Amino acid sequence: MFADRAKIYIRSGKGGDGHCSFRRELYVPNGGPDGGDGGRGGDLIFEVDEGLNTLSDYRHKRKYAAGDGEPGGKRRCHGKDGKDLVLYVPEGTVIKEAVTGKVIADMSGDNRRQVVLKGGKGGLGNQHFATATMQVPKYAQPGQPAKELEVRLELKVIADVGLIGFPNVGKSTLLSRVTNAEPKIANYHFTTLSPNLGVVDLDGAKGFVMADIPGLIEGASEGVGLGHEFLRHIERTKLMIHVVDAAGSEGRDPVEDIYKINEELKAYNPEIAERPQVIAANKTDLIYDPDDDPVERLRQEFEPKGIKVFAISGATGQGVSELLYYVSSQLDKIDTPPVIFEQEYFPEDELIYEELPYSVEVEDGVYVVEGPKIEKMLGYTNLDSEKGFAFFQKFLKETGILDELEAKGIQEGDTVRMYGLQFDYYK
Repeated sequence: MFADRAKIYIRSGKGGDGHCSFRRELYVPNGGPDGGDGGRGGDLIFEVDEGLNTLSDYRHKRKYAAGDGEPGGKRRCHGKDGKDLVLYVPEGTVIKEAVTGKVIADMSGDNRRQVVLKGGKGGLGNQHFATATMQVPKYAQPGQPAKELEVRLELKVIADVGLIGFPNVGKSTLLSRVTNAEPKIANYHFTTLSPNLGVVDLDGAKGFVMADIPGLIEGASEGVGLGHEFLRHIERTKLMIHVVDAAGSEGRDPVEDIYKINEELKAYNPEIAERPQVIAANKTDLIYDPDDDPVERLRQEFEPKGIKVFAISGATGQGVSELLYYVSSQLDKIDTPPVIFEQEYFPEDELIYEELPYSVEVEDGVYVVEGPKIEKMLGYTNLDSEKGFAFFQKFLKETGILDELEAKGIQEGDTVRMYGLQFDYYK
């Protein structure tokens, strides 16, 4: 069975705890604190592997966790960092939050590697907390906890051109004739179970990637048969070749077939239904009635609507070359970037909505913001990066911290301190 979906649980690594110890050596007076820092937890990373084309690896194992950071040691020894965990997926995989269905990452285009869950920051050892007034700090910082998430993986096939149509109209035969793909071909009365991709090479013209999308049936957009399972695979295609049995060898009318499939596309996603189409009137080698030309009926019905009709035979190769060169020329005119699903869910945003306490106080003219909520945010956020700083600003605004600072009377240029972080306030 073609594995194009999976649900898995992922977790980053926990940060190691800081160590609390004191230097005690002969002839060394005032040794002082020497507890080392904990190691950071490992990141949970997704990466594209060109050699994969299904999500079958994630059907049997459902839980994945990066390594935890080790605690710090005495003599200022730093704990070992947790090992990152890289999960390899095929290109075109969309990672979604399992409950809301919002997109976390689309592993397509330039996005070949993405850190989805950052590991927890290691806790500071007691060496960091010595001051002139507190020379014997007897506490160390715990490591930041791990992040965990349940996600859905969905594979959406990446192809320039999609072959659509009812089962047994000759899509697999056409694909096998014009590409290096080797789909199973037989006189099935049911649909292909998995999408097949192949590269079309043309002399003197630009080649393209073609996908045999499993056959749709009436009710596919409502989940009937396998249609709903695989409709997602046409979401990235720029143009569709609508393959139809012109000879009516299955007892169906080719004009009605096209209208029925287009209704399913429209019901699933109206934007997809508006994309360019070409009709491939297949199995013309089986047309025996000279008085009834189904290809001409198709042309009269659809060419006035701007949909070109080509008479072809996947079995003999008749008319196939003309179809492919026309499709290549149309792709050159379609100046649309590949469909990339934008990120909608940001795991770090959970820090904003998590119910943890914090306080805003004024000490000697400095506005001090502290508490578990602030400590956890600083442990997960890299303020040196543009993305991390943008999240920091969003955190201050959406948690209400900026409103509380203003309620305390803060003015532009006043100093704000958050643990080891200090900055001037400007609106």
